[in-house]
Amino acid sequence: MSADSDESAARAVVVATARSLFERGLTHGSTGNLSVRLADGTLLLTPTGSSLGTVTEAELSRTDVDGRRLDGPKPTKEAFLHAAFYRARPTAHAVVHLHSTYAAALSVRADVDPEDVLPPLTAYYAMRVGTLPLLPYHAPGDTGLEALAERTARTHHAVLLANHGPVIAAATLQQAADAAEELEETAKLFFLLHGRPTRPLTPEQAAALAPTPPRRPETA
Repeated sequence: MSADSDESAARAVVVATARSLFERGLTHGSTGNLSVRLADGTLLLTPTGSSLGTVTEAELSRTDVDGRRLDGPKPTKEAFLHAAFYRARPTAHAVVHLHSTYAAALSVRADVDPEDVLPPLTAYYAMRVGTLPLLPYHAPGDTGLEALAERTARTHHAVLLANHGPVIAAATLQQAADAAEELEETAKLFFLLHGRPTRPLTPEQAAALAPTPPRRPETA
């Protein structure tokens, strides 16, 4: 496959995934952003201010792995987060960032464990998400979050941004979107079950399914 056909196929996948996420209510308005890493190492991202429900292939931005624009419209203001995940995870070729309702609600709870916000209520959550650290609040577009995001992404392919929403990396855009949806549905279960006795997976059961080792991120 030529570089041109690779990029053309990637643009089509980004737009199709964006439409699917928007139409199923996993993002709203002009929130959320997607990216893929092309064969040449550059990144294809949704642009700033765009809606995942209406963005077109021609409107996608292209940056280098440090988030610097190469061509196309100005990328999402959170391009630096996407770049941080790609640098930390060489096998990742897609990143999804959403403001999905239940995950966003979880991100404002004061009574969660910041090392692992959501219990493994289902096997598929354990497989597709694993542990979910909460990163401290930064305003959207604040690049002060970049270094911490990159350190955390070395040991976790999914994080939750405080008072914001999830960021998830995976080998393909479909896998990243599936993981984001699994996180949203598990967060929904978490709220539905609030105040009721639950029986989450044991640590051993969750570890056997985890996509990455549940290690704490580096502190330096």
